[in-house]
Amino acid sequence: MSVFDRIKQAIFGKAQAAPVSQPASAAPQAAPAPAAGAKPTSSQAAPAALVTEPATGAPPPAETRPADIEQILNAAVKKSGQKLDWRHSIVDLMKALGMDASLAERKELAAELGYSGDSNDSAKMNIFLHKALMKKLSENGGKVPADLLD
Repeated sequence: MSVFDRIKQAIFGKAQAAPVSQPASAAPQAAPAPAAGAKPTSSQAAPAALVTEPATGAPPPAETRPADIEQILNAAVKKSGQKLDWRHSIVDLMKALGMDASLAERKELAAELGYSGDSNDSAKMNIFLHKALMKKLSENGGKVPADLLD
């Protein structure tokens, strides 16, 4: 899995873990196959409203609200117990999510996000990474604060 995918999963996974309006017992379950020639009963067909994504168990993307990136990352910082500035630092953002924020990991993320500068100039690369990540999270269904999209 790519570094961006791990970040996305860490953020959007937290958003999808929010309580769902339907009780857990309403989740679709596999029904036994009908006997040969038998007509399926209503209990054997899951209603369309209960269809979920197989990998996450979350409703399909069209039915979900955008993940509030600010709220999720603020909560992650609080949970970490560290003083982290995710709004300005890619390293702090990754630490807040419990991820490896090493230079090697950031260089891999830079390659994924199309960084064409000198990856040995970590200050410039980190600025690029933070901006590019915010943009990419926004493009993938995240609600990113407007001041971080400039």
